[in-house]
Amino acid sequence: MALYRTNGELLTERRGIIDAVFSSFGKSDHGSRALRRSRRFGRITKHKLSRWIFLLTALISILLTLYGLKMFFQAKMESKFSTVPIILQEEPNQLGNIVLSDDAKTPKENIVVSDVGMMSKGKRRKHFPCEVGFLESVDGLVEPKSYMNSTWFSLEYVDHEERTSKNDLFEPRFGGHQTQEERENSFYAKNQTLHCGFVKGPPGHPSTGFDINDKDKAYMYKCKVAVSSCIFGSSDFLRRPTSRLISQYSKDNVCFVMFLDDQTLSKLSSEGNRPDERGHIGLWKIVVVKNLPFEDMRRTGKVPKFLSHRLFPNSRKAEYAISNHYDRHNVWEEVLQNKRLNKYNHTAIDEQFNFYQSDGLPKVDPSKPNDPLPSYVPEGSFIIRAHTPLSNLFSCLWFNEVDRFTSRDQLSFAYTYLKLRRMNPERPFQLYMFKDCERRALVKLFRHRSLPSLVDTA
Repeated sequence: MALYRTNGELLTERRGIIDAVFSSFGKSDHGSRALRRSRRFGRITKHKLSRWIFLLTALISILLTLYGLKMFFQAKMESKFSTVPIILQEEPNQLGNIVLSDDAKTPKENIVVSDVGMMSKGKRRKHFPCEVGFLESVDGLVEPKSYMNSTWFSLEYVDHEERTSKNDLFEPRFGGHQTQEERENSFYAKNQTLHCGFVKGPPGHPSTGFDINDKDKAYMYKCKVAVSSCIFGSSDFLRRPTSRLISQYSKDNVCFVMFLDDQTLSKLSSEGNRPDERGHIGLWKIVVVKNLPFEDMRRTGKVPKFLSHRLFPNSRKAEYAISNHYDRHNVWEEVLQNKRLNKYNHTAIDEQFNFYQSDGLPKVDPSKPNDPLPSYVPEGSFIIRAHTPLSNLFSCLWFNEVDRFTSRDQLSFAYTYLKLRRMNPERPFQLYMFKDCERRALVKLFRHRSLPSLVDTA
């Protein structure tokens, strides 16, 4: 007998016993037939097994081929929109100030603004870009004239706050300590001084945050057209603007600015994305922000998103444009979605929403073409604005709502716009909502690295 190993032990092989049994069978006719039948069965089984393996392999090959063709045609469709020229067709030709949120990292150029068709309700579906007309040349590009006819009034900003009481618990805040009366009065489009971030405390108190060195401030001060984005808390990968899709004219005349904190810069550097001697990573001019004003990174990200006129005071565009959301158009739906996905503390969301309803926030009615907004929920990753008084006022008001309530800015967008419009009927604010599919033709959205649930955020 032979020995074989199992679980580390040498055991007697049973093959000798089996051979003996078959030998005894072979001495009779019955044993001979059984032996021949067993051999024939073995040959048939091997033949069938080979055939099944062949059929299974062929089926898998067909499925992979079909999947590959599907992906090819889908990529072909998307590339049709991602390789178009850079200059948008718009009358008159305009230069612009563009702000990308931390979700949109591939800017191209000025956006077409247009009315938005309401999307039909139903199952969640894939969304694709649509055609956007581009000019083939920058020849004849001129300064926009329409924003020069905008409402003009003087806006000043609260620079610092004195201690409001002798209470030793007074703590300076980046957004300041705006009273309810000050908030209500700030919605009037008039000469005024209002809270708009960057509020310092009394002498002797530390900075309230979002500190930028003087060299970077001087760079941003000179920007006439700016494309800006931000990553805080190492929450995203760095996406570089696609250089081959950016015209040389834009490279020479547009400031591409990426705001980072030290943590994010360190993470990006470890991944090979280090600023060069000019402080650039690709087309992005890296501006490092010290002393972040909020622990909530989403709320901190609203500073460059909403307050670009404080960071780029000399940039220009006509007057304010943002796209509609791809699925939702009522704030009611946005509230339910935020709670369903635990985007923020549910009680805080309810308090904000109940306050807005009590102050007249209506539901959007798609059947009414004269509604002031085609959608009450924006897709806020891509914003184009002029730094006109009304545009700056709207940006300040929207930021103050984010500072006062929750960092979910889609909840406060419609309320802020409608209240500003209601309180200033003689001073129209030129806010345009363009189609989400047009936004998709201009920028790509990428998921965050990872973000914890904010359900417990107060």
